Formats: sequence, C-alpha cells, structure tokens
Amino acid sequence: MALSRKDKDKLIGWEDFVVNQYRATPVDMNENASDKLKRIAHLEANPEQWYKFYFPNFYTSDPAPFHIKATKRVLVNPEWYEVRSWARDLSKSGRTMMDVLYLTMTGKKKTVILVSATYDDAERLLKPYKTILEVNDRLKNDYGEQKALSGWEEGDFTTRKGVSFRAIGAGQSPRGTRNDATRPDLILIDDIDTDVDCNNPDTIQKKYEWIEQALIPTRSISVPLLIIACGNIIAKYCCISEMAKKANIHDIINIRDEKGVSTWPQRNTEALIDLAFRTMTTSSIQKEYFNNPVRIGKLFKKVLWAKCPPLKTCEHVLVYSDPATSNKDNKTSSRKFTGVIGYKAGNFYLYKVWLDNMKQRDFVNNLYHAHDYVKARNVDTFKNWIENNSLQEPFWEQVLKPLIKTVGKLLNRIPLFMSLDKRKKDDKYTRIEGTLEPKYKQGSLYFNEDEKDNPSMKTMEEEFLGVAPNSKMMDGPDGLEGGVWIIENITTKENSEYVVGHINNRKY
Repeated sequence: MALSRKDKDKLIGWEDFVVNQYRATPVDMNENASDKLKRIAHLEANPEQWYKFYFPNFYTSDPAPFHIKATKRVLVNPEWYEVRSWARDLSKSGRTMMDVLYLTMTGKKKTVILVSATYDDAERLLKPYKTILEVNDRLKNDYGEQKALSGWEEGDFTTRKGVSFRAIGAGQSPRGTRNDATRPDLILIDDIDTDVDCNNPDTIQKKYEWIEQALIPTRSISVPLLIIACGNIIAKYCCISEMAKKANIHDIINIRDEKGVSTWPQRNTEALIDLAFRTMTTSSIQKEYFNNPVRIGKLFKKVLWAKCPPLKTCEHVLVYSDPATSNKDNKTSSRKFTGVIGYKAGNFYLYKVWLDNMKQRDFVNNLYHAHDYVKARNVDTFKNWIENNSLQEPFWEQVLKPLIKTVGKLLNRIPLFMSLDKRKKDDKYTRIEGTLEPKYKQGSLYFNEDEKDNPSMKTMEEEFLGVAPNSKMMDGPDGLEGGVWIIENITTKENSEYVVGHINNRKY
C-alpha cells in the first residue's frame, strides 16, 4: 500500500530519531570490567549525570531547578502520586521518560503501564521507550541487551531483564496486567485530556472514574506504586485537575514564572519565547504555556467593531490607565493598560489601546502617547485617570509619580496631571460583568475597527473574548471597565485627586 506524504514524513522523522540514537550513544570498547562497574555505580548515584550520559540527545540543556526537584521526588519515593503540569517546551515527557528508564534499568520498578487518551496515542508515546531500549548502545553496553527474542510488540513488550511496558488507552480494560506475578508498580499517564472531551463534563467524569476504579486498582497493595501524570490544565474540569486533588504534589510550572521570567532560561530565552508567542493567540498561549484555560465566549461572544465617530464630537473623552502592580507584588506577568475611551449618544468607544507586558518607563511613555493621540484629534477637554487603589498608593507616590515628572522633563513636556481612581474594587470578573456586559448586550460598546490590526487591540480582543470567572488574563477588559465606570460617574468628584506639578495653586 502506498504511503501518504504525511506518513512518509513521519517515517523519515522516526528514522532520523533512530539514527540519532545510534550516533549519540557511542561506547568505549577498551574500558575494562572494573572501570566499567565503577563508572556505572557513580552514574547511578548521580541521576543527573546518568541522564546526561545515556541520553545526550535529550539532555541538550542544563536542567532547571524544578526538573531536578521533580526527579528527586520520584526517585526517593517508591509510593508516590505526582501530577506534572509543565508548560510546552519544558520537557514533561522527556524528563519523565528519563525518570522511568532510570527506575527500570536500576531495578527499582518492573511493570510499567503507559496510559493516554487513546490506545494509538499511548502506543505512540511508548514507542520512544521501545526504540531506545533497542538501539541505545550505552544502555545495552552497561545493562545488557534489552530486546527480547519474543514478546517484543508495539505497545506491549518485556525486556530480557524482565521489565514490562504496556500501552493502554483511556477506558480500555487494564485488568490482568502483570509481569509474571508482579502487578503494575509504575503508572505513567500522559496527555489523558483532549479538547473535545473537556467540552463534555460527563466524558471527563467517566474517564476519571476509570482511572480511579479500573486503572489504579491494578496495583498490588503490598508493592509500592508510583503514579506520574503529565498534562496541562486545558480546562477548568479535566482529568488532570481531578487527579491533582488526590496527588502528593501538583507541580505547576509555566513557561514564565510569577515575575514574568523564563522558568527554563537555559533552553527558552526571553527572546525565543517572545518570538514564538508572536504567531499565537492569547487563548492558546494561556492554555498551553500558563495552565490557564480560557474559554472563548463565556461572557462576550464576539467583539462589536465600528467606525468610531470623530473623537472631538464625543460628549466625554477619557484616557484610563492601569499600571497593573501593587506594593505587595510587582508582577510583570500582568499586562499594563492605557486606553482612549469616548462616549457619544449612549455609546462607548474604545478608540486606541496600549496593552502588553512592559517596563514602567514604557508604561509612562504610553501615557504621553495617549495624550498626544487625543490632542492630535483637536480634543481640548479630556482627563487622564489612573488606577490607584490602597495597595498601589505607595507605588504611585514612590515610583510612578516621580517617573512621570522625569519623563516629562526628558521630553520637554509639561508633566501630565492625573486623576486617581481610588475606588475599592471587587474582583475583575464581577466588575467586568457588572459594568461592561449590560452595555455589550445593548449594543453600545464598540472597538475601533481602524485599530483592528494593531497588536495591542488584537490582544484586547483576545482578552475580551476570554473573560470568564477562572480567567487569569483580563487586564485589558479590566482597564476598559475602569474607564467606562469613570465616564458613567464623571460628575462624582469624591474619587478624584490631582497630582504632579502645580497649576493655579491646585495640587496636580
């Protein structure tokens, strides 16, 4: 039967993998038996060196601290349940494969089950194990020939040393799985959740019940069982989120940490992450790289785009900004927002937005950009508002206020005067739902169609469509809510305070 182009590409890719295994693991044929035993003992006592020696084509970057900690946990705890929600490109499957092969080659585990969403997926994930055992010359040189003369099938094989591996798809019967008299002592679950399944809670419930009631009970009570589940949180309710409730540890590692810094800089530099994210949607980035499943259409089904009226014809024009920080935690993972919002004849318009992760200096520069955008459209009367709740007050006084003065001097400009939004705020979703959703339903909240291709407006669209109670990325809609709320309450003065500079003896 003729192979399709896709199948040919897969075959070529797999052949490359096999060839690389051969090339990457040469052995020293002149090593004597005594030195060999000493070397093996040293490597087994130092797992990271063991991994680097036997899997040089996987161990291409120095590990991050979370890799080393995770390995130590599963190697020193024979009875252990660990869920690894590591972002894409953090080597979930690669590191776990090295852990599993270390445990089996050194005799600590004997009967392995690998489970995935389907049998085909499980077999595909088990195939690298089988191939490595067949062609890795260093493993064969130190631990003997692994490929058995019989019973060496795709998805179900046992090494000459008596270690068995079996692939199982979710829902299939795992009963009777044993290696001679040994029941499973290592269950590896990888990519158990699918987007389609997560759309149906009943499907997830049945799959999880199968894990608890059929898969795990294949164990022997008297034999320690290690369970490692690899998978991201792709939905609020999924098998991974449910397994995490029972696990000894749920190890959540995103591509960037809470400070916005790469969690594995030895491999994923900031520049490479930024480059990769340029071609991805916010929802995809959040789900695959930040364990934050954004469900499109939870509150807003689509963005209402419109040709905005001339800004100078609006009854109210407001520039609203949110520095997205506090005196407790200056999280650069939150996006900073500046938006130009207009109001006319009962409609609210988002004319222009600056929305991204950025340094404070860039944020302040955007305040001036927004000011210039409005002035260039012959608008003389408008206000600059900035969020400044009780937590942000020290940051405003100590950082932003002086920085606005400094940037103004450097630009040879009169320092901007800002009104401070000091209101006590509920959580983001509650405020967005309460302020923006009614206007959206009435068809009175519009985004400027002339800005549709602007990267910041694209990000704003993604966040707007992703607004949901569990969403962690709502900085843009949160800023828009602040501006719309201020316009609605424009006649209320108790919430305003002018700062920076002196004009007409009033404090600005």
